[in-house]
Amino acid sequence: MNRWRLLGLGLVAYALGLIATAPASLIDAGLQQATEGRLRLAEAQGTLWSGTGQIEMRDRMHRSGVAKSVTWQVRPAYLLRGQLRCEVGLDLAAKRFPVTISLARIEVADADINLPAAALGLAIPKLAPLGLAGDVLLHVARVSLERSAIQGNATLQWRGAGSAYTPVSPLGDYELRFEGDGAAVRASLRTLQGPLQLDGQGSWARGGNPAFLGTARIPPEHLQQLAPLMRMIAVERGEGSFALELR
Repeated sequence: MNRWRLLGLGLVAYALGLIATAPASLIDAGLQQATEGRLRLAEAQGTLWSGTGQIEMRDRMHRSGVAKSVTWQVRPAYLLRGQLRCEVGLDLAAKRFPVTISLARIEVADADINLPAAALGLAIPKLAPLGLAGDVLLHVARVSLERSAIQGNATLQWRGAGSAYTPVSPLGDYELRFEGDGAAVRASLRTLQGPLQLDGQGSWARGGNPAFLGTARIPPEHLQQLAPLMRMIAVERGEGSFALELR
């Protein structure tokens, strides 16, 4: 073996050593750049391959948000397939879910994520002033993100929904289903139970802004208590009916 080959092997070994010991804090830098500071990895410990931290969702002003503890473990065997596969756990849960990254796509499967309702205000700024309460349960059956396509399906449930602007609690339980067909993601909202009846449809195509049109219906016995809340975010149509538009 000549000295040039030995030098090449030495450089490869050195590069692999740097990657293997790269600090977990590098993930935070990547998240900040990709999300304009809306996602952060705080208190990162470990390496790129295995570590822990606090994944933070922040508002547009980067002043408030919610945080969840996170752990991750990269599976080296998938590198032989040209993929980076990471097993992710939230809140020290025993069940982890896979995140697979390749040159063509990013895929998440069989993920269950629990968040406080305040996270809805971070995702939809129009809802932030309402002081939302309750629990948000997100189940991702499978979602695949490519450069020009989104495929898969997920379900978001808002349980024990409430707001600081109404004494009626809970408002109800609601479910939002997402279906990605490649060109766009379509969403459908329905009420599982509760005095405030919500339904609607929405869509989002890559490169565009999400749009949602819905209807809220309030029974007569709750109209006086719930109408002020709905007037903050919707257009009143009369007889306890409101049109809700989010863009």
